[in-house]
Amino acid sequence: MRKIRIGVIGVGLIGKTHLNNYSNIEGADVVAVCDINEQEARNVAEHFNVPNVYTDFRELLKRDDIDAVDVCLHNNFHAPITIAALEAGKHVYCEKPIAGTYYDGKKMLDVAKECGKLLHIQLATLYLKETKAAKILIDGGKLGKIYHARSTGFRRRGRPFVDGYGTKAFTRKETATGGALIDMGVYHIAQMLYLLDTPIPKRISGKVYQEMEMDPARRDESGFNVEELALGFVKFENGLTLDIMEAWSVHLGGMEGSSIMGSTGGIRLSPFQGGPQPNAFSFHSTVCDMDFDSTVDLDAANYRWSTLGKNADAYDSSQHHWIAALQEKVELLPTAEIALQTMLISEGIYLSDQRGEEVSVEELEVQSQSTSVTV
Repeated sequence: MRKIRIGVIGVGLIGKTHLNNYSNIEGADVVAVCDINEQEARNVAEHFNVPNVYTDFRELLKRDDIDAVDVCLHNNFHAPITIAALEAGKHVYCEKPIAGTYYDGKKMLDVAKECGKLLHIQLATLYLKETKAAKILIDGGKLGKIYHARSTGFRRRGRPFVDGYGTKAFTRKETATGGALIDMGVYHIAQMLYLLDTPIPKRISGKVYQEMEMDPARRDESGFNVEELALGFVKFENGLTLDIMEAWSVHLGGMEGSSIMGSTGGIRLSPFQGGPQPNAFSFHSTVCDMDFDSTVDLDAANYRWSTLGKNADAYDSSQHHWIAALQEKVELLPTAEIALQTMLISEGIYLSDQRGEEVSVEELEVQSQSTSVTV
């Protein structure tokens, strides 16, 4: 099995998570890390037995023994670092979202195609057992004609930094572009787009809120200027529709999970209240004029898929899939395209909120601008 030699750029919370994941994947060999905090980079390198440390990503990219680069930085750094890595001849795995705006994300995808390199975006929900089950049911025709879907994500009070978790970089447009919609919504919207076979959006409407109280000192220190709740409605060109509700913080005891509605069946997924809930996946249909609400033993099903399926381990996680694709064991899922579509929808919700009206995808594509940070 060919070893894939990797350089990781950014060794913060996400970078450490990626490094830990690579340590458990056969065929992944992290040979270098880079971070502007040299001491932290050295500490992390020592912990994960990585032989080379850099503080300038450009020096890391000069190595001709690196196959792929993993970008673990804040949103508005994704495009410039990714593009530099692609142009240096490296494949790129980038943390979600694809970038701070549709403009930047499209440039990343365009450069990847021009350079003939793979671009993979971290969309963890695509590899969940419930996503696999939903995809099998949809591909098997059990939902009939799909006409509407719902994307939801819930935290009771989980705004980064101001509620105790994460850093203030998540709470400012200057580094993150947006709040709950960009941080969490990307997972759930992308999951729906993947299951719906990436339909083409035409018109988008939305509203975002920041209404709940927060500690005044934390608010001032964080510079909190992003949303804690986002709502959206998307019309696709084939008549399909999608509604969106994504909450970092909201006075509710919970929220139903994402769902897909078809002419002969429907699916409800986990409510993602801090993570997938056990036994939350359900399939709904009518058989012999009787309405069935069915649950599934996902653990047993996934065991069979993992045991009997060819290269099934390539779909255990986003990073397993990335390594397997680089080893040419499987074809890379179109995560960059899905992530770009997700960003387009998110940007449409923000623009609709600013204007107070529905917006078209055509004007979004024209008006989207770069928020990339100069590096």
